[in-house]
Amino acid sequence: MGLLDDISTILRPSKDSGISRNIFVRNQYPKVELPEDFILPDPKPLTITNTSDVPSLLQSSAALAIRLATSAFVLGWKIDTIFADPKDESKYSLQIGPFCISDSSSVLMDAPRPDKTLVLYEYDSSPYCKRVREMINLLDLTVEYRPCPGARNGKFSKQLYEKTGRQTVPYLEDPNTGVGMFESDDIIEYLLDAYGPQDKGSFDRKALWPITFKEFSIWTSSFAALFRGMPGSKRQTNARPDNEDMMPLELWGYECSPFVKPVREKLGELVLPHRIVSCSRGSSNRIKLMARTGKKFQVPFLVDPNTGIEMFESSEIIKYLDAVYTIKEK
Repeated sequence: MGLLDDISTILRPSKDSGISRNIFVRNQYPKVELPEDFILPDPKPLTITNTSDVPSLLQSSAALAIRLATSAFVLGWKIDTIFADPKDESKYSLQIGPFCISDSSSVLMDAPRPDKTLVLYEYDSSPYCKRVREMINLLDLTVEYRPCPGARNGKFSKQLYEKTGRQTVPYLEDPNTGVGMFESDDIIEYLLDAYGPQDKGSFDRKALWPITFKEFSIWTSSFAALFRGMPGSKRQTNARPDNEDMMPLELWGYECSPFVKPVREKLGELVLPHRIVSCSRGSSNRIKLMARTGKKFQVPFLVDPNTGIEMFESSEIIKYLDAVYTIKEK
């Protein structure tokens, strides 16, 4: 292999037992391998495939209710029609009985979109981080998350200290503007100003009160985290020590989804960098996901550039992450 091969990324498509894989060889990233018995699961939208998942789903649903389903809908969410054509693959729609609902945002059509991905240092159970993540979903943004368990643990926390002299989260980096900032209130206002509707009078700020009413958002987010057992506060004991050095995984979903939530928590506890593509109700990313997968809309959907795997199904994704990104007992 020549020097050019050593320093460039090589894409090698292959198939093994019906599984399509894209194997990325990058010398600067740690090597990971799929378990020999790995089988790609079939997607089953809105289906509980394992009864053992029921407690987790109930806890996530309780947390969702406490937060008033904040982040379930994009800012300016509206119903376009209740009689959409279910065969029209150019638009996302949800079939409920005789109705087929198509929705979108009335205010985000002209909202600026960042050319480069924003980065957020955070951890899952922090109520201050949660309100920022909810705003990110409302604005339909894609952001890379760098987990800092308990705010002061892991390589990303050390990285943050080297950059800023502080180990507090959330901390937002915007490579498009060169802005870096702490404080959830400031981050929320920055995101709204930079990537919200250009016409600030096109929406009622009162609609943001579950996030912007700080006392309410902090208390309810804290209770929601308690329901979930304070996820992301500690690094999983058997997590690989080089997980922070992996290429960022990509997760399609949204903050309050009971199916997405456990996957998000697992990524945080394994301290894996990950990019979340927001898919709240009314998101333009829903049709993009359908176009990408050729299937009906379903989240979570995980794309792992470290192995080339793309997969649905919450419980199966969690098993996969544990199988690939933990230290195996000898």
